[in-house]
Amino acid sequence: MTQNEAKIFLSAQRGKTELSWFRSFHSFNLGNFQDANKEHIGKLRVFNDNTLAAGKGMKMQVEKPTEVLVLPLVGGIEFKNSTGYHDFLEVGKTQIFSAEAGMDYEVLNPYKSELINYLEIWIEKENVLTPSTTSVDIDLEKRNELLPIFSSVKQNAFGYFGKYDGREEGIYEIKNTGSCVYVSVIEGAFEVDNKLMEARDGLAIWNANEIEFEALSNDAMLLFFEVPA
Repeated sequence: MTQNEAKIFLSAQRGKTELSWFRSFHSFNLGNFQDANKEHIGKLRVFNDNTLAAGKGMKMQVEKPTEVLVLPLVGGIEFKNSTGYHDFLEVGKTQIFSAEAGMDYEVLNPYKSELINYLEIWIEKENVLTPSTTSVDIDLEKRNELLPIFSSVKQNAFGYFGKYDGREEGIYEIKNTGSCVYVSVIEGAFEVDNKLMEARDGLAIWNANEIEFEALSNDAMLLFFEVPA
């Protein structure tokens, strides 16, 4: 495998915001969590791993034009935003909210006793676009290939999800010269660019043409995000 300029973000070293009914692990600096080694990666500004208690909701507001992605990992969630959009998301469905500065959205746990877990991702937009909300279904039965979950050609930003059997290999090919890529392992373990990654670890890679990876466990899942540096 070819090794590229890279920086690992270990799960155990993430920042944390915790309330009695909400917990959020931050891969990058956010709010009171500030660390010189945890600066955001290019236009990828937020990568949060959130857990929300039954019957509770969390509202967020963006300060700049932003593509907001919400991916349920455990349980279903209700999603609302300031455009009046309202939807229920199950595992395998990604919500994409193209928001202008000052817009907000809310994630709610509709269950009576169960926790929910979801990823919250912000990609800052280069240009002002018309606000919109879309969703992408991920076929969780497909294995050993990267499936597109987000694409914005005008913003030069892309996102992919993959579920792999143990010892299966793959290659992510960079679409835009000068982009940076953030790889996040959801479940299981991978070797990415010659680096061992376990569940909820992240890896930023710069100046690559392609990124090789191999699953080290069955049902291993990961995300790739390519964004402007």
